[in-house]
Amino acid sequence: MFDPQDRPALLVLEDGRIFHGRGYGAEGETFGEMVFNTGMTGYQETLTDPSYRGQIVAMTAPHIGNTGVNDEDPESGRVQVSGYVVREPSRTVSNWRARRSLEDELLAYGVVGIAMPGTRALTRHLRERGAMRGAIFSGREAASADHAAMVARVLESPSMEGSDLARGVGTAEPYVVRAEGPARFRVAAVDLGIKTMTPRRMAERGCEVHVLPAASTAEDILALDPGGVFFSNGPGDPATAGYAVDAMRGVLGSGVPVFGICFGNQILGRALGLGTYKLRFGHRGVNQPVRDRATGQVHITSHNHGFAVDAPVDAPFDTPYGPAEVSHVCLNDGVVEGLRMLDHPAFSVQYHPEAAPGPHDATGLFDRFLALMERPGATTSRRA
Repeated sequence: MFDPQDRPALLVLEDGRIFHGRGYGAEGETFGEMVFNTGMTGYQETLTDPSYRGQIVAMTAPHIGNTGVNDEDPESGRVQVSGYVVREPSRTVSNWRARRSLEDELLAYGVVGIAMPGTRALTRHLRERGAMRGAIFSGREAASADHAAMVARVLESPSMEGSDLARGVGTAEPYVVRAEGPARFRVAAVDLGIKTMTPRRMAERGCEVHVLPAASTAEDILALDPGGVFFSNGPGDPATAGYAVDAMRGVLGSGVPVFGICFGNQILGRALGLGTYKLRFGHRGVNQPVRDRATGQVHITSHNHGFAVDAPVDAPFDTPYGPAEVSHVCLNDGVVEGLRMLDHPAFSVQYHPEAAPGPHDATGLFDRFLALMERPGATTSRRA
């Protein structure tokens, strides 16, 4: 166990709760929404997931960093989290793919972290009080120990509600992920914070994926004459992403098949006239049980979302594009986890079927997207 006196650090929450530990990663200070992740594996994918932009992430697994960092598993071009909280960092790296240690990676990207014995107490606190703003102070900032002033600074920091973050994490210019083997379909993927593995999953199935900036309009998207349109995961409050909602509405009006995940699910909900709301502490991890309401089948799924769609669960509902229904629900708390149009080729889920780092229960949703593009009436001009 690290001695906190060696390199003091503090985790300060907006409600005044303070945790003491040792600095991990870069030295300094950082602010963000304090959340926890329940996954026991996949810390590298978590750190590089753009959906974590603006958040300080605490890992509930007690030992982090033992497999180091490699160059194959990142889900974006950089570490995305604002800060990182672990119980006990691994003192050694032991994996044949490792290129560097986790702490070296945090240092390279200037990510301030803390190693502290109270991660269980922190998680229980957040489950009782909800996700909230927080800050990590390490080095000289922590040594000053003016707790009241630190709490005041946390209270002055931005809230996740009302934050438009999707436009700041995606690609600035379009790019193409080529199909593996013969190209069967051309897919336009709107990058609201897309993970690297997602277009790869479609490329494995013969899709040529054109990844577009978050603020792309329906005209930009449809100019590609795509066989299908994908709206990705991403960070921030969906109520601020009117640009994506407008694009979704334009695409829905065209009749082109649509698939959305995570943030994309919320965008579809808002395009259909539904509201969204902030969850108390969100769903983050690789162990969330979701039930398919049509089949009764339960999938264990990977989640990272702090907002959800407010939709009637008991029966289909009307939208400007025809009837729709809630397709999936979370078995832990009943949160809406998917939407399906009944007379239109469009559906979405609130979780991550690309399965990086896992589990793989939901990867078949990409095949469902392909089935919509293969449906009778799909024009050959929209195929790659």
